[in-house]
Amino acid sequence: MAVKKILLLGNPVLRSKSRAVKDCSSKSTRAIIQNLRDTLEDFRSRRAFGRGIAAPQIGSAVRIIFIRLNELGPLINPKVTKRSKKKFTLWDDCFSFPDILVGVRRHEWVEVSYLDETGAMKKLKATNVLSELLQHEIDHINGILAIDRAISTKHIILRSEL
Repeated sequence: MAVKKILLLGNPVLRSKSRAVKDCSSKSTRAIIQNLRDTLEDFRSRRAFGRGIAAPQIGSAVRIIFIRLNELGPLINPKVTKRSKKKFTLWDDCFSFPDILVGVRRHEWVEVSYLDETGAMKKLKATNVLSELLQHEIDHINGILAIDRAISTKHIILRSEL
């Protein structure tokens, strides 16, 4: 098991745009995917929540996210290719600031293209919960945090306030 420390708000890696993965089957890519899987499972077992994680959160500035919702697994070089005009509002949370909730607006649906672990090009259309999660994690690999998307400063609260 390769559980990595999750970087917290303030760490500059979280604010940098990640580089594209060139080889989906390389040893380093496979290691990052395993580290994401293990770190997500560890966080879920300790905190009882968590559906996704991005490579920058474990200190790897590469374009890989790992989703544990509807059994997706790793998405390599994911990119939002289409999005709905209509948005919805929610309280977003993040492993990198686990005691803070942020009120954000997200697109109701997105279409995402990505590579799977074998390097095959995939596309998916996600709605609601999965749409929100993909937007959150893809923001991470672009150096954007949920607090950057806060509706206003009044929409940043401690989890205990809700």
